[in-house]
Amino acid sequence: QVHLVESGGRLVQPGGSLRLACVASGLNFRLFAMTWYRQAPEKEREYVASITAVGGTNYTDSVKGRFTISRDNIRNTVYLQMNSLKPEDTAVYYCKVNYAARNYWGRGTQVIVSS
Repeated sequence: QVHLVESGGRLVQPGGSLRLACVASGLNFRLFAMTWYRQAPEKEREYVASITAVGGTNYTDSVKGRFTISRDNIRNTVYLQMNSLKPEDTAVYYCKVNYAARNYWGRGTQVIVSS
């Protein structure tokens, strides 16, 4: 069974930094693309960033230049380094993997950007 567990979210001041982590189990992690999404209060879940199995990355425009996605295939972990955080980055952050034609999600980690 595929299982994803996010961590690293907390309250941070505007301009601050956080690194989120998502640990995956139940799959050969190195073979799969991983994606971060986020959902702000009363908004739809939105794409944030993704990384392919070979390390290619993509970002939504609002986080380009501020967020960096990376992966550690030894630790079965995908990271999201978030710098220059803004109040509008406040959301629950989720990681996702598509495995055997099905999307698997973690439970999310809460990020609050506020002074």
